[in-house]
Amino acid sequence: MKDILDLKGKIAIITGGYGHLGAGMTLGLAAHGAQVIVAGRNKEKFEKKFSSSLENIFFEYCDISSSTSIKELFERVNSRFSRIDIIVNNATYSKARDINEIGDEEWAVTMDGVLGSVFKAIREVIPYMQQQKSGKIISVSSMYGMVSPDFKLYEGEDCKKYTNPPHYGAAKAAIIQLTKYYAVLLGPDNIQVNCITPGPFPKPEIQENKIFLERLQKSNPLGRIGKPEDLVGPLVLLSSKGSDFITGQNIVVDGGWTIW
Repeated sequence: MKDILDLKGKIAIITGGYGHLGAGMTLGLAAHGAQVIVAGRNKEKFEKKFSSSLENIFFEYCDISSSTSIKELFERVNSRFSRIDIIVNNATYSKARDINEIGDEEWAVTMDGVLGSVFKAIREVIPYMQQQKSGKIISVSSMYGMVSPDFKLYEGEDCKKYTNPPHYGAAKAAIIQLTKYYAVLLGPDNIQVNCITPGPFPKPEIQENKIFLERLQKSNPLGRIGKPEDLVGPLVLLSSKGSDFITGQNIVVDGGWTIW
């Protein structure tokens, strides 16, 4: 039982694994022994984020807006490692402007970049995991996929720019449902499909706005914002033997934000 969270020998792919939250999750998986493939478009950012001495963290190019690129990613990883044990759907892309001016294009791009990219990754990894009769699929949602923003938090010109747009929250909510759907579909293949919902985890540049930071902290029962390392425990659990009987679940890591 002491090794239940050990990921040694496991092959994990994380999209956007060099970003604000992604880097912490990448390091967490690697620290528990996984071979971690960081999938993204910018190798330079990857190299700046991770030391070359980390022998079990690798870069692979992937553009999550392209079905072909996602398919080729899994083909390369499987060819190199002969299996894919874990996929973490973390990367997104979006297009937005003032929440009162969002047009059809902004809506479509964001829905595809937040929800469609997750669907495509799940679709393409399924054959590999079905062949193995095992696998862990983990997608990242958001607290705003569960609750509406409190718009009072965003009052004032210095805070208004952080307002969460409707298409982002709608797409993140759909990820939770997509998780349940595939958990049922893939259960007979011994593939566990789960979701992690973080929030609030503002980027460092947003934290420089002390007024907004204080508002976020006061809106949380724990009185603070999340740190990337706060996601490591749930992620490792869902990636390991510890979650072999957990599927279709959404683990909320929000300091209690969504219970109010």
